Amino acid sequence: MTTEQLAQTPLHQWHVANGGRMVDFAGWSMPVQYTSIVDEHNATRTAIGMFDVSHMGRFVFTGPDAGAFIDSLTTRRVNNVGVGKIRYSLVCREDGGILDDILVYHLADSEGKEFYGMVVNASNREKIADWINQQLGDQDIGFVDKTLESGMIAVQGPKALEIVGPLCGTDPSTLKYYTGAITTVCGFDGCCVSRTGYTGEDGCEIICDADSAAKIWDEIFRAGQSVGAKAAGLGARDTLRLEAAMPLYGHELGEEINPVQAGLNFAINLKDREFIGRQAIVGFKADESQQVRVGLKLDGRRAAREGCKIQSGGNVIGEITSGTSSPTLQCPISMGYVEPGFSAPGTQVQIDNRGKLADATIVELPFYQRS
Repeated sequence: MTTEQLAQTPLHQWHVANGGRMVDFAGWSMPVQYTSIVDEHNATRTAIGMFDVSHMGRFVFTGPDAGAFIDSLTTRRVNNVGVGKIRYSLVCREDGGILDDILVYHLADSEGKEFYGMVVNASNREKIADWINQQLGDQDIGFVDKTLESGMIAVQGPKALEIVGPLCGTDPSTLKYYTGAITTVCGFDGCCVSRTGYTGEDGCEIICDADSAAKIWDEIFRAGQSVGAKAAGLGARDTLRLEAAMPLYGHELGEEINPVQAGLNFAINLKDREFIGRQAIVGFKADESQQVRVGLKLDGRRAAREGCKIQSGGNVIGEITSGTSSPTLQCPISMGYVEPGFSAPGTQVQIDNRGKLADATIVELPFYQRS
């Protein structure tokens, strides 16, 4: 696509004006970096990184049966969560293949009217919207795609909450992890503030009207300059989530991968409920032969990227799904899938890294966990 054909977030002009290097990501014009990926990564680990995540899909469900309907689609129970709570879950095909990993929000507006929200990956937005409409049929449930009329900002890092808190009607530091509230942000009503993120750091995410997104971003950014806040792009978002061992759809997750082998058992609730893909997942739980997701640390300084084969004794035992040179750990790290007999931490393997074999060790995940 040409730049003119790409979708633009409400913050597009800010990114261009402030030196963002724009790339095509899932049909959106998005900043991959502003200064350097390492600088933006380190700012998020030590102070604040601000991310435009408006390309993510945002759906709203209304009606008394909305919770039960969503629960019939998701691997994790969501119809029993109280107002203000958020759950990570997955939606799967009948055969257990992952269609997407999602966040489900149960919220109430300023008048106390309850609704459910769902955030999906940008690359899967149209696919999941079509799939939801197929499942809805003629059920009396409101379903609206709010992506294009809203914006979404992630403010992440150890100093994020102290900067955002005074600008919100509900201080996000008073929220528990994976909870949220409808409140004011920078004087704008009807915003959702949640204590969530995709970096391994504390922080919050803000969903707001598209018309107010640039003003909210600018005010938070200016307030954050006193503590070293930086705008961060897709590059740092990827290195941060990889250090935190958070799977990425299209890499660690996909339609040919099931939640069990992905190591997401915490997001699977089987007891006393039915959902699409349940029977297949029961079978996968009993299958000890399937490849499983692991972390790897490589010797040397050369990172192994997606598609590199993992070997043992000259035999291919798996494949890398994501890799980078870790700014925090100062060594190459990767995630991938291997045969179960090679998945124990401490197992020595080799990576075919563009024609050269590199020694690597299977390690516990996550690579990085904040203190």
